[in-house]
Amino acid sequence: MKKTQKHQMGNLWQKTQQIVVAFSLVSVTASYAYADDTMNGDQPPQPYVQYTKSGPYDRNQVIQIAKKLSHSPYQAPREPLPKKLVDMSLADYQNILFQPAQAIWGKDNLPFKMQLLMRGSYFKMPVEIAKVDGDQAQHIAFSPKYFTNTAGQALPLPEQDIGFSGLSLYYHLNQPETYNKVMQFQGASYFKAIGKGESWGASARGLAIDTADPKGEEIPVFRAFWVEKPSASSNSIVVNALLDSPSVTGAYRFTIRPNDDTVVDVEASLFPRKDIRKVGLAPMNSMYMFSTNDRQNIDDYRPEVHNSDGLLMVNGKGERLWRPLNNPKTLQMSSFVDEAPIGFGLMQRDRKFSDYQDLKANFQDRPSLWVEPIGNWGKGSVTLIEIPSDSEIHNNIVAYWQPKDPLKAGSEYDFSYRLHWGQSPHPPSNTTYIVSGTYSGQAPGSSDANKRIFVIDYSGAKGKSVVNAPMPTVNVTASAGKVSNVSLVKNPHNPGYRVRFILDADGQKSSELRAELTFSDNRKAETWLDRWTAN
Repeated sequence: MKKTQKHQMGNLWQKTQQIVVAFSLVSVTASYAYADDTMNGDQPPQPYVQYTKSGPYDRNQVIQIAKKLSHSPYQAPREPLPKKLVDMSLADYQNILFQPAQAIWGKDNLPFKMQLLMRGSYFKMPVEIAKVDGDQAQHIAFSPKYFTNTAGQALPLPEQDIGFSGLSLYYHLNQPETYNKVMQFQGASYFKAIGKGESWGASARGLAIDTADPKGEEIPVFRAFWVEKPSASSNSIVVNALLDSPSVTGAYRFTIRPNDDTVVDVEASLFPRKDIRKVGLAPMNSMYMFSTNDRQNIDDYRPEVHNSDGLLMVNGKGERLWRPLNNPKTLQMSSFVDEAPIGFGLMQRDRKFSDYQDLKANFQDRPSLWVEPIGNWGKGSVTLIEIPSDSEIHNNIVAYWQPKDPLKAGSEYDFSYRLHWGQSPHPPSNTTYIVSGTYSGQAPGSSDANKRIFVIDYSGAKGKSVVNAPMPTVNVTASAGKVSNVSLVKNPHNPGYRVRFILDADGQKSSELRAELTFSDNRKAETWLDRWTAN
């Protein structure tokens, strides 16, 4: 047997200028490999436990399972499902809910409870789940007693152990006497969380492979979970997960700490079955329809519709970069080369109801999602994918870190990072001004739709006044086309500064834009980036 080589993040991740694309628009319909064995009424499934067998357990067990599994050819999950569940509409599926009285640890007076998620409709893939108490794991077998149909219809649920589609964790997040759902794992390797007082928005997943590849994207899946029982005084809970795909296996450990910002520490070990050229670490996805930066052809009473409005990056040099999101006419892929990144994330900066005017969606309450690498991730790039979308039900924005070097078969790769879901989980910074608004439209006096005016607002941190502050200088550049009429003025309404300029595309199809403020004192501002594309 070939000796396993182990690589730490500091030695592994290298820079790349490769641009990649992401998953299908609706994440729940992602086409991960799955052997669909629809069962008929005469052939009930035989219950089995492949990974989460009851018995002794320690945290290294999942790593050993993943390592051993990587030495065998990939086998798609196979677990029959009644035809009624396979063919069930999403609306009918959403009527099947877990019975709160059946919650795992529901009667133990603990800070956390766990609920299980039904298989069916889009969520056909079986997931094994075990609860861990100390050094003992206990497999949780499926039972129809766990579920009820809120529509009052008879449930077509089998008695056999068919597994689950995922799990949800509950915590005293908003009120001491009430348990609120704080995190959920469901569908491929997707998971999401919220902080105090927030509604669901941006989500994450375990790994991205071969996105934008002409042969199609490979979607890894979580095959099994081991959830560790918290103590009565604990403010955190640990979930271990086994990841699997044709190209790689992995062991993940999530330490979840709910609060105003819910923080999730992620520790992962990957075991490639084959060389992987395109891999995305800490991938996240979100939705962006429109905002103030481009409302062309938008006929909607709402000023903005999005779960996130920009990509924030703090590169290895400490420079803060802000890239407003777009809903382009054609798929756009951007790569921001870096080394030892401090962090990146999909942010929701507009926090007033008046920004959205949507009483049902309450986009102002959607969390930002920030990735904080633990250790030196070396060279690579933050990749941003913007997918054209005509509906807010689609997650059309993707971001992740892509290392330069491919993952090599037979090796082990360890990496760690911290996820922050919250209202403003920005990293500590001495930045004085952040980009608070981007606006664009057809240039005044021009009949050319591709001659554009851009307006950028910079707001002072903590309301810092600019009345008596010396003026900075501004530098605006474009990779294609011509920039003219650049102006910089104080904006007392922010307070902060406003930059304006005109871009004449000059027949070009796209242009990378950059605006920087330079101060004579110790003040600093974010660097603004954007991509203009022709209609």
